[in-house]
Amino acid sequence: MNIFRLLGDLMHLASIIILLLKIQTSNSVSGISFKSQVLYLVVFATRYLDLFTSFTYSIYNSIMKIFFLATSSYILYLMRTKFFATYTASKDTFRLEYLIGPSAVCALLFTTEYSVMEILWTFSLFLESVAILPQLYMLSTTGEAETITTHYLGALGAYRAFYLLNWIYRYYYEGYILHIVILTGVVQTGLYLDFFYIYFTKVLRGQKFKLPV
Repeated sequence: MNIFRLLGDLMHLASIIILLLKIQTSNSVSGISFKSQVLYLVVFATRYLDLFTSFTYSIYNSIMKIFFLATSSYILYLMRTKFFATYTASKDTFRLEYLIGPSAVCALLFTTEYSVMEILWTFSLFLESVAILPQLYMLSTTGEAETITTHYLGALGAYRAFYLLNWIYRYYYEGYILHIVILTGVVQTGLYLDFFYIYFTKVLRGQKFKLPV
């Protein structure tokens, strides 16, 4: 554990709390990509299988894993039931096969061990690096978003940026490195660059998030 890992975990927790707050206070899931939320649940489900096979990790890690699995499932439940009428499916049109297929291929090509657990873990890394794309694509089709939705995305992007710094820190101070983690972290952080520019120059100054035409 180091400061970057801790900040990354806090930003990840914050992103989920912000998203749930947005849904509960507005009684709406408008502007939220159901497809991105599905991908995140797949990421957590394939990454945290060790919850059922290994008990060597800390209570902290186990609680965090259960929290993300439970909240992701709950968000999807809300989107498909209570607030389904507010879901803008016509804007959430990104093709998931374009993300799941290449992620599976990359997992098979770049896994460090050909075991089911290791392949699924590697798959979760590649899939998480692009899981936000349906949400960003949805933003691009609408052209704007509610402020609280942009705060959710900002916290989610900060989580990945801090985790990337965590791996760099571990390399320099512990001599520990996983190239796949660094690669997928760079890809995921890079996808947020345009969003971050608008977020920091407009949203945090009180202006409405709006993509340039």
